[in-house]
Order: sequence, then C-alpha cells, then structure tokens
Amino acid sequence: MKLQDLLKNIDILDVKGENNPDVTGIFTDSRNAIDGSVFIALKGVQVDGHQYVNNALDLGAKVIVYQDNIDVSNSAITYVKVKDTADAAGKIATYWYGDPSSKLKLVGVTGTNGKTTTATLLYEMFRKLGYKVGLLSTVANYVDEKAFHATHTTPDPISLNDMLNKMVEAGCEYAFMEVSSHAIHQKRISGLKFEGAVFTNLTQDHLDYHKTMAEYLKAKKTFFDELPETAFALTNIDDKNGLVMLQNTKAKKHTYSVRSLADFKAKIIEKHFDGTAIEINGKEVQVQFVGVFNVYNLLAVYGATVLLGQDPDEALLVLSTLKPVSGRFETLRSPENYTAIVDYAHTPDALTNVLEAIHEVLDGSGRVITVVGCGGNRDRTKRPIMAREAVRLSDQVILTSDNPRWEEPQAIINDMADGLNSQQMKKTLLIAEREQAIRTACTLAKEGDVILIAGKGHEDYQDVKGVKHHFDDKEVVLKLFND
Repeated sequence: MKLQDLLKNIDILDVKGENNPDVTGIFTDSRNAIDGSVFIALKGVQVDGHQYVNNALDLGAKVIVYQDNIDVSNSAITYVKVKDTADAAGKIATYWYGDPSSKLKLVGVTGTNGKTTTATLLYEMFRKLGYKVGLLSTVANYVDEKAFHATHTTPDPISLNDMLNKMVEAGCEYAFMEVSSHAIHQKRISGLKFEGAVFTNLTQDHLDYHKTMAEYLKAKKTFFDELPETAFALTNIDDKNGLVMLQNTKAKKHTYSVRSLADFKAKIIEKHFDGTAIEINGKEVQVQFVGVFNVYNLLAVYGATVLLGQDPDEALLVLSTLKPVSGRFETLRSPENYTAIVDYAHTPDALTNVLEAIHEVLDGSGRVITVVGCGGNRDRTKRPIMAREAVRLSDQVILTSDNPRWEEPQAIINDMADGLNSQQMKKTLLIAEREQAIRTACTLAKEGDVILIAGKGHEDYQDVKGVKHHFDDKEVVLKLFND
C-alpha cells in the first residue's frame, strides 16, 4: 500500500523525505516494526512513543509519524508531522484494513455500568435473529462464533481495525462494541463509522484517569458529538446525564426509560431470582434477568434492535430467551439452600444496583452477606464509598482483596474501612485473602440467605505485583459447595 492512501483526512503539518513510498505495515509499538513499515509515535499515559523512534528505525521502519519535535535528519526516512498522532493512528489503521467499519453496521455502547451486558446481549440477539455478528467487549471478542481473548474494554486502533476486518472477512453484517471513556479520550475509535450509539449511565469511576466527573462526562459526550447524521443515538433519560449526551449530536435522537415517557418504555411487573416479568411499550415479556439495572440493559438492547430495523415483536420474543452474561448477577444455589451471586460490580453505583436487586427479590426473607474489595492502582476515592454502600445494604460485610496490582491488599482494605464508623465496623470483617473471605461468607450463610461476591465477575485471575494468578470466584464457590 502507498503511504498517501493511509494519510487521507489527517491533519498533516509537514512531510520530509519521499512523500509516497510503499508501506509494508503499521505499528504503534516500536518492538513490532518491520522493514518498510510505518511507526506512529503515540503519546501514552505512561509511555511516549517519540522516545522509541530510533528503535523502530533499527528494525527497518521507513516512515515515522510524529507530533513532537524529533531528529528528522535521516534522508532515507519519510517523516510525517501531524497535529495529533492518536487521531492519526486510528485513521491510518482504518485505511490500512480497508475501512472495515464502513462495511458493518457498527454500534457502540458507552456508560459506567452495563456496557458489557448491553453489547453482549445485542450480539446474542442478532445471532438468534439469524445474522453473522461481531462483538468487542471486556469479557471476550467474537467474530461470529469464534472467540478471541480480550485484553482491554476497547482495543488499540490497530487491533480494533484488525478485529473489525476479520468480521468483514467472516461475512458479519453487524458488530457491537463497548466504547470506554479511555478509548474515547485516547482517540482509539478515530476513523470508525458508527451506525448507532447507546448510553447506559454515568456514575463515579476512573477518576484516577479523568481526575474529575466533568472530564469523565466530557469523554462520553464526545462520542455522541462526533456521530454522523446517518447514525442513531439512544440514551437512558432516567440518568441525569442522559439528555446531555444528545445536546450536540447530529445523530437521530432516541430515548429509553423505566420512570419517564420515552421512545422505549419499560414497566416492571414481577421480580424473582429466576427472572423478571416486564412490560415494554405495552407488551409483556418474561426475561431471565434480575434487578432494575438489568431492565435498563434489556431496554437498551430492545431499543437498539428496533432502531436497526428489526421487527419489534420478534425482538421481544428473542429478548425472553437471552441469558445473563458470565459474571453478571450469576446465581449459584448451594446444597444448604442459600444463594451465592457472582457479579462484576466494581463501582459504588453498580454495587448499590446489585444489592438493591437482591433486596427486591428477598423482600426481607433472608440475610445479605457481601464480599467485596477494590482494585489497586485505580481510583482511591471510591473505596470508602464502596464500603459504606456494602454495609448500608448488607447484614454482614467482608472486605477483601480484588486485583491489588502493585498496592498492598491490606492497604486497600484499610482505605475502604476508613469510610466506616464504629457502628458499621461491628458488622464488617477484614479478610485480605479472597478465597478465605468467600469461605467465611459461605460458613456464615444459612438457608434463605444470599451471598454477593462482587468486583471480579467473569475474571479468572488476580493481578498481584504484575503477575496474573489463576483465581475464579465462581470456581471457588462451586468447590466450596461440593466440599
């Protein structure tokens, strides 16, 4: 491919050297550069690619795309200075892979909670409707029925376009993806063409990265601001920021709600641990999900399905057959007739939603025992809030380790416990070893009780000092049940 074919619609400030050489590959990691390739120097949060230009040149790169001042004296190299290498990387990747998103009906789902469930259920919905479909999510990436390991909620632009291209080659017509605030801010989705966007909600998370809620909101809103007129924008108007997402978008505006008038409106009729009876736009359906938060997710799935041109009645029929995503309110029954629920809830709002859903079904007929921790090297301000919400909505709380990463588990637990007063501490245990914490919860549980094991959900590892050790909450619970 010729270089000029990759530089369309990019804000170029200067070009030195041959202006249209043949290109053999594109890379943002200098270690992967090959002879005749393009190296794009990204300014990352922790690493600045401009420092590794010489590494890429040593491996044979012949084109350097950069934004900061570097040595451009090598006459054998083409140097392309751009305004923003992050924006350029997305567009270059798009063109390198033949603009795959334009050949798919691509829908992005953004918000603090519910992204994985909504995107995954859309994938399941359209597969059941008979289509070949792709999925990019926190849990796994799929090209129709073939699974690929997921390392990020939203991959880097080269990996992202590579996956989208695989979907096109496999004959996929639709693709659904989680769009994280990090990915929006870092312009990983630059160059992609979206058929639609869904906003779930916005609550406190990622303040270690965005610093303020205003900046976090701005990142989410940018996604909607940049949608084309041909796309749809579907938002949850029961969230206080729901209508904010629609303020400046050129896309066609649509809403969903449980509490207000909206294009897609749900009413909850009956709740139990095996599912919920709901009414959507006047038609009743029994779904295999628990909790109001899941009703919002299902409503978003239904709304997006209809906006993509599918028959509303057929969409409702398929909705009734969908099952919860792995590690999202996953219910396990013990031989002693208590219930364990494994859930990914790792934000204050998500934890509150899950605990409230449990109480809605229990209706005072059993105790709630919550096992919860917080991730290391992440937003510390949410730790005491998580502990307070757990204690407020539980009869017994066990604070434990999550993914401590490079922090000490006990220090994280202490940060959580700092949010509790002496009265709240009376029903709180601090057990750093996660398996022991789960074992203790199971020992305390009696018939009719519910144990919530929150924070890790589908994850099958614990990240400790840079090493991922095998650990699966569901696996631990089932082993305890069998023992």
